[in-house]
Amino acid sequence: MKASSTATRARGADFDAIVVGAGFGGLYAVHKLRDGLGLDVQAFDSADDVGGTWYWNRYPGALSDTESYCYRFSFDKELLQQGHWKSRYLTQPEILDYLSGFADRFDLRRSYQFGTKVTAARFDESAGLWNVTTDKGRTLTAKYLVTGLGLLSATNKPPFKGIDGFKGETYHTGAWPEGIDLAGKRVGVIGTGSTGVQVIIALAPVAKHLTVLQRSAQYVVPIGNGPESEERINEYKAQYEAIWKQVKESAVAFGFAESTVPAMSVSEAQRERVFEDAWKRGGGFYFMFATFSDIATSPEANAAAADFIKRKIAGAVKDPDTARKLMPTDLYAKRPLCGTDYYDVYNRANVTLADVKADPIAEFTPTGIRLQSGAEHELDVVVFATGFDAVDGNYTRIDMRGRSGVTIREKWKEGPLGYLGMMESDFPNFFMILGPNGPFTNLPPSIETQVEWISDTIAHMERKGARTVEPTQAAEDEWIAACRTIADMTLFPKAQSWIFGANIPGKKNAVMFYMAGLCNYTKALNSVKESGYGAMIFDREPAMVV
Repeated sequence: MKASSTATRARGADFDAIVVGAGFGGLYAVHKLRDGLGLDVQAFDSADDVGGTWYWNRYPGALSDTESYCYRFSFDKELLQQGHWKSRYLTQPEILDYLSGFADRFDLRRSYQFGTKVTAARFDESAGLWNVTTDKGRTLTAKYLVTGLGLLSATNKPPFKGIDGFKGETYHTGAWPEGIDLAGKRVGVIGTGSTGVQVIIALAPVAKHLTVLQRSAQYVVPIGNGPESEERINEYKAQYEAIWKQVKESAVAFGFAESTVPAMSVSEAQRERVFEDAWKRGGGFYFMFATFSDIATSPEANAAAADFIKRKIAGAVKDPDTARKLMPTDLYAKRPLCGTDYYDVYNRANVTLADVKADPIAEFTPTGIRLQSGAEHELDVVVFATGFDAVDGNYTRIDMRGRSGVTIREKWKEGPLGYLGMMESDFPNFFMILGPNGPFTNLPPSIETQVEWISDTIAHMERKGARTVEPTQAAEDEWIAACRTIADMTLFPKAQSWIFGANIPGKKNAVMFYMAGLCNYTKALNSVKESGYGAMIFDREPAMVV
């Protein structure tokens, strides 16, 4: 139901709300605040059009590893019925087309200024407004600031020695230019995370030679991709009410039922059958969460899953030394990875695997990369699949200041905080979509959940005539403690992973996600609302300046 259009601009403000970002989160926020609440909204994105992460991630092989039928918005029933896709998993161009069509459907582009980066955001306590500055030199004011900066969009490009002297081409997968053709070239890929796996699979058949510079051996299961028939797509559409109910009442929200069976409660032969069936079906999150209930929590169950994958690696890779390098030694407790015939790539004559943990990169040379052992790899192109300064990276790169001028960098110097993954104490009227300590799930359902909660909270403020809202420090501390307690009940903190910031040198290992699932997360949000927002401070008085 649309709120009254009498919601008026705060005194002296340019807009009611400023939204940053044009991905799933930013687009839905503009729609909910502008079309749902009748607010005057200005939005920004540094790209030239909508898409967010999917605008920039144009690298070869880019696709979602959430199945197509539930990697989309669920709130618009008509849009769900109009959905179309070709395969079980959406490619990057398909996702970009979907978001572009979503923006067309609700005429969202008219609220955006594209090609514009927000460089600073400062809260003016006396006026109760956010002052938002862009790289175009403009500063605009608004009562509310909503950021959809993305979990994985602040690119991480390690400062290797000699890189400026490299005469070839370099690209980061998270900022991939259009029209790049790497066919027939000697390509080096640094990194074997989710993106690295996808780009390695895509480039192996077309590169003259592909050198994979692997920092950490990974557990990669098949993705099980393939064409999806119109008949199957129509079956999804007919069942969408039940599908979305299941998704939102589940933990990881990937559209499958998570297992309730502990791995060690069945025989070894039964475990093998379950793992084999999941391997044949495909899906990284499916393999971790639909096989047994305790892969992510029990060392014994985790070892059973890891050993199964290691046996698959040994069976797929023909060269024993290459197979040895590909064998993971860490826990199976990072973001689950999947791809099509990943390990078979290393049987190709034009593919070389370099273990740069055992023999690190010493420097770039004009013609390639030299390792510490002196081994040299001659390259025409280097692809950085080195990931992102995840979750909080885009926030700490903006000069963001709350009450009394406190910066977000200062607040988060010991690790990112964030109440409910959406708010921060001392930062009034500030809402983050997919901020720190939000749910670890398929993202569109979590984005919808958060944007709807943000919209409800703002509507509550407008009804009561509140000037500001922010979480209490006690509520935030309690939330962070709960996130840490839940994370420590799993094996994820014991693995070196970007999920806890381990991919950024010098970054403190910190909890960044609420890992109890979307269903429990939604219950937590509802309890805050049902309590009358007892965890919030409304209309806090400005600090006295002495």
